[in-house]
Amino acid sequence: MSDNPILDTGERRINEAVCIDTKRIFDSCVSKDCLENLRVTFFSRSQRLIDEAVTVKTRDCCIEEVSIDVEEVPFNRGFYSVDITFYFKLCFDTYAAPCTTPQVAIGFAHFNKKCILYGSDGDVKVFVSNPCSEALDCPVAPQYTNPVAKVQAVDPVILATDICDCCDCCVPICSSFPQSILNSVEDTMPSCGASKAILVTLGLFSIVQMERDTQILIPAYDYCVPDRECNCNTSNPCETFQSIDFPVDEFFPLDRDNNNGCTCCRTPETTEDNE
Repeated sequence: MSDNPILDTGERRINEAVCIDTKRIFDSCVSKDCLENLRVTFFSRSQRLIDEAVTVKTRDCCIEEVSIDVEEVPFNRGFYSVDITFYFKLCFDTYAAPCTTPQVAIGFAHFNKKCILYGSDGDVKVFVSNPCSEALDCPVAPQYTNPVAKVQAVDPVILATDICDCCDCCVPICSSFPQSILNSVEDTMPSCGASKAILVTLGLFSIVQMERDTQILIPAYDYCVPDRECNCNTSNPCETFQSIDFPVDEFFPLDRDNNNGCTCCRTPETTEDNE
């Protein structure tokens, strides 16, 4: 038998084995966190709307920033501690009186979590040639092959919103946020003398991965040559529009058989048949 790693799968022949430099995932974990009673921080204008409101409804919540810190775990070689801080931006509809137009208040909340993942060993300095830096006689600083943590998350699900008096709220307020968040707020004056506080409960799904630069030998079939021509016909927009399929699913909801058993999409005919 030949020692050549080239194989024949029966469908497409592997032409050669190539070595690539890429990031390898050494460890990962999935998190499903229920964040109960997070205290929302408001600045002066938004806090005034909260204090004057008789009803507050959460409109939406999104992840504004994520801070990630990786440190080696002592006495446990190859493992690293990942400290993650999520910063959420929340929009609230505040009603000063019943049946009135709501005013939008914007607040921020944060959540900290920690996990320990395996990232393997290695502390190699990597130097890369750079013609621009060589021309300026300023070499590029070396890169290190320490593991890198990557966090993937979707915007959280809003589970509950509670309004209470500040004197009854035992959750401390957060006064420190990244500068990037403060730059996105028009009024960053701290709120003084707040009378009401907002507590939210969020559901957060996330994936944490520990990656490291490494060289991997992979099979190569062929070069990636596109087999589809680019559609550059923009002279007649109506012809381009006519080539788009009609969005049937947007007008007609899926039935139960095509909706993974969701009972909220059942039609009256289906309900009567089941009875």
